[in-house]
Formats: sequence, structure tokens, C-alpha cells
Amino acid sequence: MKMLLKVKEINSYYGDSHVLHDVSLEVEKGQIISILGRNGVGKSTTLKSIIGIVSPRSGSILFKNEELVGKAPFRIARRGLGYVPEERRIFPGLTVRENLIMGIKTVQTKGDSGAWTIERVYSEFSIGERDKTLGANLSGGEQQMLTIARTLLGNPELILIDEPSEGLSPLVAKHIFAIIQEVNKEGISMILVDQNLYFACSVAQRVYIMSKGNIVYSGAGKEVIENSDIQAKYLAV
Repeated sequence: MKMLLKVKEINSYYGDSHVLHDVSLEVEKGQIISILGRNGVGKSTTLKSIIGIVSPRSGSILFKNEELVGKAPFRIARRGLGYVPEERRIFPGLTVRENLIMGIKTVQTKGDSGAWTIERVYSEFSIGERDKTLGANLSGGEQQMLTIARTLLGNPELILIDEPSEGLSPLVAKHIFAIIQEVNKEGISMILVDQNLYFACSVAQRVYIMSKGNIVYSGAGKEVIENSDIQAKYLAV
């Protein structure tokens, strides 16, 4: 497979607090990788470092062999990265359609034949009937679908997804997980952070486990599911 993203020994800080310590990971084209770990170990900071919200003080982040460190988030997004934040960050005072329009980039990274449009989103996500509904009036699951759909309208090659099932019922979370798998079948690569151990491990080609800002494990998801020692030591399962 073709290497899409290569993160090499990045160190990220919040003020004087050293959060990420020489974090390295790789994503090949079409892959899903999952990042696991207890709360507060640096998973979200890793995603924010890749998308440019947090700028690493050292290390390298190569996307299609182009260095991202030091670039503004909007410039990184234009190069083909999408970000689904844990907080969702929809616009509560805008309708579903208006929220989606905000995700459309003037510079597209895909050909017209494979491009995501509002019409395509409405045909594949169950939010079309909410077209004129304000974001504030959507359920948690609908907000999560809207956030993912808005990200897709930028036609990214790689999506960073932070805790998509948080706060959702098991049934709604299952629907969100199905959407994630369908999107991946389109050839879109993903880095997934989620507390659902079984899903995160079963869909990923590779799993990374973090502890105290370090990558402490890298391997197959099946090994994590079957290894109770790893779960007890790093995942509090």
C-alpha cells in the first residue's frame, strides 16, 4: 500500500506542559488505524497535532510526503485532511444544510466522479429530512452524523475522528460505526479514537496504544482484544 501519513517523533506541549513524547505512527492509503488509551494520555492531542490545532515543537508530520508541522489548520485541511472533533462543533444557529455548506472547500482533492456533495450525503446519511432543522435541535446522534457529513464535503483523503460514540446510546453508536465503515470502503483513510475497544480494534488494520503521552504498543487489533494483560495495564478494561 501507498504511505499516506507518517508521523515521526513529534513532541507537543500545552504551555510548559509536555504532552506528547516522541509520538510516531503511520497510515497507509485506505487504512483505518485506531489510537487507544485511558483518558488524558494524549490521544486527542495527537489528532490536534496532525491537523495543526496544536503545533509540535519538534518532529515531523508528512502527508503525501509534504511536511505539515508549522502549517495552519485550514491549509492542512485544504491538502486533503478532515477532522471530526470530540465536541462536534456544529453551528447550533444554522440549519443542517447551512452547516454542510460550511464544510465545502473551494479547492477539491477528488475528481468530480467521486466527490461528496450535499445530495450524496443526504442519500447516504439519515439527515436529509432534517434539512431545515437548526443544529441546536438535533439529537446527539444526528449531530455526530452532521459533523461527519460536513467533513466529507471537504472530500478528504484522510479523516481524523475523535470519540464518535461518546454520549450516544449503544444503538445510535452502532449506526455511527456503520457509517464510518461505509466511508472507509470509499477508500478514505482514517485515524480513529474511541473508547469502544471492540469496534476500534476490529475495524483497524493497526492499533496504537498510548500511555502518558507515549506510544506503548503497536500491533494488530485482534491481539489487543485477546490480551487481557494489555487491556488491564493500559486500557483499564
